[in-house]
Amino acid sequence: MQNNIIYEQPLNERVRTFLRLEHLFYIVNHHITYSDQWDNRATITSLLNIVDLLSRSDIKTELIKELERHSSTLNALTTNPNVDHERLHNILNNIIKILESLRDSSYQPGQIMRQDEFITSIRQRSIIPGGSCNFDLPGYHYWLHKPPEERIKDIKKWHSDLLLIHDALKLTLHMIRNSATPVKEQAMAGFYQKPIESNLACQLIRVILPSQTKYFPEISGGKHRFTVRFMEQDSTTSRPIQTQDNVEFELHCCIL
Repeated sequence: MQNNIIYEQPLNERVRTFLRLEHLFYIVNHHITYSDQWDNRATITSLLNIVDLLSRSDIKTELIKELERHSSTLNALTTNPNVDHERLHNILNNIIKILESLRDSSYQPGQIMRQDEFITSIRQRSIIPGGSCNFDLPGYHYWLHKPPEERIKDIKKWHSDLLLIHDALKLTLHMIRNSATPVKEQAMAGFYQKPIESNLACQLIRVILPSQTKYFPEISGGKHRFTVRFMEQDSTTSRPIQTQDNVEFELHCCIL
């Protein structure tokens, strides 16, 4: 799918939160290896956003529930002769390993940052636009001018107790995304709607288009159906409008 764009729409709050977390971890992973102060700032801001999101929802429990459900589903496949049993065994072992770590009552993701006075001072000023500039936070300004190896060491410490959440998240979303059977569909005059079977727990809709296409999808959905409208926007100064063209696309309904 190198020349395609993938658009995703979660159909429940759990997957919606998972995707937001994944987005923040992508930003952290991009900036964390660089020593420039602006990359350091971006890393810390995203780590703070991750910890804030973890505080609003019991992500740890949600991941445990999701992985337990996936484990149960995969265990039912162990007697299927058409399954790659070595691969299935490896996935189940990985799930068990991550679940054991998540269930440890002493594991509190984000605790290192919550207990850090330096990070607390940054968090308190971050709610103000531009609140982390040098005259607001001279201690932060001082830290940003420390040797790069010292700053990277601190960032890795703050990041360390979030790694398990990231591993669990990657595994969960990988399994959800790979639970779909891709189908080719067509949206007549830019509109497509499909009912969701009541016996299928559809969690995520994925619409895949060629990167050179002039359309983008707006996806909405609930328990019973979902809708895709393909939009065109000739200029950033104009509102997007639904195309009148018939649009071919690839659809994934992720049901795991």
